Amino acid sequence: MTARRFIVIIACAQMTGNDLQAYAPLLLHLVLAMALAGILLTLSSVVGWRRPSKVKSQAYECGMTPTGDAREPFSIKFYLVAILFILFDVEAIFLYPWAFVFRSLHWFGFVEMILYIGILLVGYFYLWKKGALDWNRPAARRDRTS
Repeated sequence: MTARRFIVIIACAQMTGNDLQAYAPLLLHLVLAMALAGILLTLSSVVGWRRPSKVKSQAYECGMTPTGDAREPFSIKFYLVAILFILFDVEAIFLYPWAFVFRSLHWFGFVEMILYIGILLVGYFYLWKKGALDWNRPAARRDRTS
């Protein structure tokens, strides 16, 4: 019996038992995780000390005294860098399935992945050249009077 035929036999085999037996370990894991979270929250509120003070009630910003209003506008560059990070992170996910089937793709898969990484690098260098990744540089302001 070949390996391919063995895989087909396993894929076509019906599941034994009912759905509860198949999902019981997952259900048990979720119930235990929620119970542990509930127990830890309850214990911390029961056992923990409650000594509120003015200093403890203030907002904490990395050890610095908070200044200004929290609702002041942020530079768009923070959001741009976050979106670019997500974009490149999602594209990096495609490397995992490729690595899994790399040996069966031979040279074709290798050349395709080199092209894919090359396109990503071109986009990365374009963003770097445009200054999209540097949020310390002041943005050029347009004259709105014209």
